[in-house]
Amino acid sequence: QRLGQRGEALARSHLEDRGHAVLETNYRTGSGEIDLVTQKDGVLVFIEVRTKRGGGFGPPDESVTRDKRSRLVACAQKYLEATDAGEVEWRIDVLAIQMDSRGKLLRLEVIQNAVEL
Repeated sequence: QRLGQRGEALARSHLEDRGHAVLETNYRTGSGEIDLVTQKDGVLVFIEVRTKRGGGFGPPDESVTRDKRSRLVACAQKYLEATDAGEVEWRIDVLAIQMDSRGKLLRLEVIQNAVEL
């Protein structure tokens, strides 16, 4: 859990440094949770943060299963309905973070449109 919280803090900082306005953190619905909801250049961006320590079992972004993708889309749609966002451009990104066994950042990558709508 601490690893995930650290990853989300790194992700938030990284995105804010690149001009994203963070609108929500850990947005929850009955469908699931979205780690971050941001806005940049008029686009709503729903972000799944995947943090992993070590190098085994593939990169963190590969752990987003088909079921998780479906939940992310449903959650994003609930957000759009709840906020009455109207006809706004939006996407779902995955932000993959990989750390070594001591917690040093090895990789941070944003995969835009990682979940097809």
